[in-house]
Amino acid sequence: MGARELGLPERVPAGDDLPARVTIWEVGPRDGLQNEQAVVPVEVKLEFLDRLAAAGLGTLEATSFVHPKWVPQLADAEQLLAGLPRRPGVRYPVLVPNERGLDRALAAGVRHIAVFASATETFAGRNLNSGLDEQFAMFEPVVARARAEGLDVRGYLSMCFGDPWEGAVPPAQVVRVGRRLLELGCSELSLGDTIGVATAGQVERLLDTFAAEGVGTGSLAVHFHDTYGQALSNTLAALRRGVSIVDSSAGGLGGCPYAESATGNLATEDLVWLLDGLGIEHGVDLGELVAASTWMAERLGRPSPSRVVRALGG
Repeated sequence: MGARELGLPERVPAGDDLPARVTIWEVGPRDGLQNEQAVVPVEVKLEFLDRLAAAGLGTLEATSFVHPKWVPQLADAEQLLAGLPRRPGVRYPVLVPNERGLDRALAAGVRHIAVFASATETFAGRNLNSGLDEQFAMFEPVVARARAEGLDVRGYLSMCFGDPWEGAVPPAQVVRVGRRLLELGCSELSLGDTIGVATAGQVERLLDTFAAEGVGTGSLAVHFHDTYGQALSNTLAALRRGVSIVDSSAGGLGGCPYAESATGNLATEDLVWLLDGLGIEHGVDLGELVAASTWMAERLGRPSPSRVVRALGG
C-alpha cells in the first residue's frame, strides 16, 4: 500500500543539512486556547492535553500564570495543573510573566517555565507595559529565582521579523534582545514571527546574524504564525540552518490577544507531515494527533484550520 493510502507522505530527504530529529514544542493548550472568545472548560483542556501526550508529543505548554484579568481563558491554571494526568517523559511548561506568576508556578510544582519578551519598543509597551530595555528588570528576578529553584527557563521573543506598528525589525536589534535573555539564564530562545509576516530569506538572515554574534542554533527555536501561508517554508529554512526545536499548535489553534493581525500558529499536523516527508524523526503518531485535533475542533464548534487535519480527519 502506498503512502497516499496510508495517509503518510513518501519519505524523500531534501539534503544533508537537515537535523536527524526535531523536538516539537506544542503550544496549542496555552497559546492556542488563550485566544478563544469563550472559556474552554478545564475538563476539556485536561483531556486535550492527555490526548496530545498519548500521540507522542513530549513537550506540552500547559497554561499561563498571566493575571486572569488579562487572559481570562487561562484563569483556571492552578485547577488545570492540579488535575493534569502527567505522563512519564512528558514536560508541561507554563508561561510566567512576573514574580507573582513564578510564585504561583512554584506552588503548583512546575519544573519548566517560559518568559515572554518583545523585540520591539512598541510591542513591549503594549504587551508588557514596559520599554524595550526596561523589560529586563522584570525578567531578571524571575529567571534568577527560577534557576535557583532548579527550574528550566525558556525565553520567548516576539515580533522578531515584523511589528504591526514599527514594520520590519532589524536583525541586529532582535539579536541584541535575544542575547540578553540568554545571558539572564534562559536555556533556550524561541524566535517568534508573531504576526506571520516572515519569509524564508528573513529567517535565514536572522539565524545567520545570531551565528555571527556567537549564538548557535543549539539554543534557538522558531515559532511561526501562518498569516501569509509561509509558516512551513519558514520552518524548512530554519531546519536547513540547523534549528531542531520548532513550536507549533495542534490543529493550528491560536493567535495573540495583543496583536490583532496575528492569526493561527503553524499547525502541528502540517509540521509533522513536513518532517515525515523529509525523513526527520519526531516521535509523534500523526493519526492520533489528527484525532486529538479533530476532537478539540468539535468541542470548539468549528473545523480545524490545519490542512492535514482537514485532509485526514474527514
